[in-house]
Amino acid sequence: MTIEVRPASVFEDVSAVLGPKSPGANVCWCLSHRIPSQLNNELRGPARGEYVAELCRSQPPPGVIAYAGDEPVGWAAVAPRSETSFARSRTIPRVDDLPVWSLWCIRVRPGHRKQGMSHALITGAVEFARAHGAPAVEAYPLDSGDARVDLTMAYPGIRKNYERAGFVHVADTTSVLAGHPRVVMRLDLR
Repeated sequence: MTIEVRPASVFEDVSAVLGPKSPGANVCWCLSHRIPSQLNNELRGPARGEYVAELCRSQPPPGVIAYAGDEPVGWAAVAPRSETSFARSRTIPRVDDLPVWSLWCIRVRPGHRKQGMSHALITGAVEFARAHGAPAVEAYPLDSGDARVDLTMAYPGIRKNYERAGFVHVADTTSVLAGHPRVVMRLDLR
């Protein structure tokens, strides 16, 4: 199977990976860290998808999509940290003044997991950020060791996958998700 990762500029493909089964459902749409919390709380139901559709039409698009053939099967959110809630986070520290990009969410559709999609998405997100001038990419994965991680809370990824992609640990955090600490991992692109 051929995996291709492309910019998330086709809303229908983003919707296939992130969207709800019911159009009126209040799902994340990967907006929680992208927009201010007040706006995140105000956007309900279809308005969330409409907001993401606008992001898909913007430059740069809001992330990348992995395709198995022509089928969209995975998503990674990546953007300048300064444009995310991580810029103001009290639990995930800013390491320095480098204008890094943040890679904070990876989602692979059921039926396509354990086939290398997460690795392809990390690589694709890094290349996307590099193409848009990022000097480095940061991620904030779970440091779960060998412990199992609940798939619903594994969206930031796990440390081992980022290490395989060349990221290095640069800081600890006070953030804990699903009982696992999160760490700051960075890949320098300079």
